[in-house]
Amino acid sequence: MNISATILLAFGMSMDAFAASIGKGATLHKPKFSEALRTGLIFGAIETLTPLIGWGLGMLASQFVLEWNHWIAFVLLVFLGGRMVIEGFRGGDEDDEEPQQRHGFWLLVTTAIATSLDAMAVGVGLAFLQVNIIATALAIGCATLIMSTLGMMVGRFIGPLLGKRAEILGGIVLIGIGAQILWAHFAG
Repeated sequence: MNISATILLAFGMSMDAFAASIGKGATLHKPKFSEALRTGLIFGAIETLTPLIGWGLGMLASQFVLEWNHWIAFVLLVFLGGRMVIEGFRGGDEDDEEPQQRHGFWLLVTTAIATSLDAMAVGVGLAFLQVNIIATALAIGCATLIMSTLGMMVGRFIGPLLGKRAEILGGIVLIGIGAQILWAHFAG
């Protein structure tokens, strides 16, 4: 995977965290930058770890599916991207809560884990490709840190509407990366 594919993957993987952060920012009363950065750090740290875990799991199975690596990565990315697109088109359940100043640590961790499960699955797919998993995981984590922090700060202004569009965009990016992996296999 080249640098542009890694960057696209990183930002594609961060879109669900971005969407969640917009929602988190929309529920807070004038979130401060420190709260946005805190959210970004939590989301980014978890999003860095999950592809590493998935990669490790994928490496355990690599000897059995090495011939099918491009198809596995393609199917995983298209499945995850498609799921993100579908979720983006679904209406969200908006709870009517009073605006708060800060989200609890465990709420943010739980949300970060939920939004990073796709990164774990992508990590499994990456185990079958020639990638530097540490650099890729760090790129995903940094992109998630940036996007989650940004999402928190703009969340109160653009709310869930753009959050769902961001999730759709992230899904399309994942599908595109899957198609690029398959195309590169057959073209090269």
